[in-house]
Amino acid sequence: MNIRIENIVSKKLVGKRTMMSYSNNKTFDLWRSFMLKRKEIQNITNTDLYSIQIYPPDFFESFNPGAEFEKWAAIEVTNCDSIPEDLEPFILPGGSYAVSLYKGAASAATDTFQYILGTWLQKSNFTLDNRPHFEILGEKYKNEDPDSEEEIWIPIKTNQLVRI
Repeated sequence: MNIRIENIVSKKLVGKRTMMSYSNNKTFDLWRSFMLKRKEIQNITNTDLYSIQIYPPDFFESFNPGAEFEKWAAIEVTNCDSIPEDLEPFILPGGSYAVSLYKGAASAATDTFQYILGTWLQKSNFTLDNRPHFEILGEKYKNEDPDSEEEIWIPIKTNQLVRI
């Protein structure tokens, strides 16, 4: 699996959010309600969609499928001056990310996430950063199609050695 490191500046997004857990997954409902409003969003920079997860700081220390996190369905905009009703602005913070291209059905991506967060991260010079995780769903994204493609973005920071 190829993983590249990307440094990005903050991005302005407009979207919809919900609280959910992996055992009470509301992703389908979130995206359905967002897509109904998508055509009303002005100042869109491109057609890429962002699936964003904001986890509590200790979320990955002891994984619990019932633990809640915030999930967003969003799109990048040049400004947030005119936001349709029922949607909200979101600023995606800049920083370093481990990025991997995932090919396959969206529901089968668990092994890829486990590899990045477990195996790759443990062997790298990075640690998980407390910023949003996200996936970019571009032109080749087809949800459950085996030929679907999306980019997985995991927030990272450089390991800091502490000297005493």
